[in-house]
Amino acid sequence: MKLDEVITEKLAWAKRGNKVVRKFRCTAGPRQGRIVKDIGQCFAAPDVKRRQRLKLTKARLGAKMTRKAKRTKRVNPASKRVKALNR
Repeated sequence: MKLDEVITEKLAWAKRGNKVVRKFRCTAGPRQGRIVKDIGQCFAAPDVKRRQRLKLTKARLGAKMTRKAKRTKRVNPASKRVKALNR
């Protein structure tokens, strides 16, 4: 990234526990489209060990994780608020 480039990360709302917090949606970098806590994460080097661990966890619990996430987004009031704010 050059010094004269302007960072144009967009504001997004996300859940931290049962609280709704402001985060940023990456518009560039290796994490393009992902919601992150601070803008610097959009261009940070990937943590290979963490990526591998998530891959193993998804292989083991993928369907269960998906079902739980769907239920949470449907039932949890904070999730409903996040959905409405990001609309």
